[in-house]
Amino acid sequence: MTTNLHNPVQPQPCSILSVKHESEHEWTFRVESGARPQHGQFMQLSIPKIGEAPISVSAQGEGWLEFTIRSVGKVTDVIFTKERGDTLFLRGPYGKGWPVEQFRGKHMVVITGGTGLAPVRSLLRMFAGNPGYVEDVRLICGFKNEGGIVFHSELEAWKDCFHVTYALDADTKEGWRTGFVTEFVKEIPFNSFGGSYAVVVVGPPPMMKFTGLELLKCGAEAEKIWMSFERKMSCAVGKCGHCRIDETYVCLDGPVFPYTVARDLVD
Repeated sequence: MTTNLHNPVQPQPCSILSVKHESEHEWTFRVESGARPQHGQFMQLSIPKIGEAPISVSAQGEGWLEFTIRSVGKVTDVIFTKERGDTLFLRGPYGKGWPVEQFRGKHMVVITGGTGLAPVRSLLRMFAGNPGYVEDVRLICGFKNEGGIVFHSELEAWKDCFHVTYALDADTKEGWRTGFVTEFVKEIPFNSFGGSYAVVVVGPPPMMKFTGLELLKCGAEAEKIWMSFERKMSCAVGKCGHCRIDETYVCLDGPVFPYTVARDLVD
């Protein structure tokens, strides 16, 4: 009798289908894979004898996944040497994604900082491709400078289906505003939503902290805000404790958290 047991931590070799340079430091790798992650889940990408890194899925389609990666360490530096036809090792998906069913029919507010756009990109693509799934989308995206902008073509296309505010921290760019994303929260008409809304926030920890506080100040309810945490996951199945904050395992309980939990996750 033959038993086919799936090992949840066994990496699988996957071929790179394409590499797109989004910016100087962020590249998008399209990888052949039959996995079907939920929006907001992550995979573990690995290079034998080098290591592995948790990366959110930034887009997916039939037979492929995309990962938008910033070169910031040993593993990602080696991944950046890979080309089309080379092999990456994947395992997953892991973690809890965005509560997509809870978003159905609601006014959506999505606020991102820098490459924090990547973990919500697949969600935004789903909203854009399924008109009527949500009432509408208000998207606020901030980047440090023009050189850090990613997903140029999609940012342009989303102008046609979302209410968008694109901003650079201090630089100027035609059609863009200047300032931190927190400065534009006050322009969100929460009073007109009739209580039927949800807010998604992703970015560096300080950005999420102050955006959360500004949202509360502007009338958003804490129970309707969601955030995604970037964390160095090791085993990704809650065994090693590497991503643990107090009693919370980010790899299992997150990386997506309601703000009522996220605001207390401090190392």
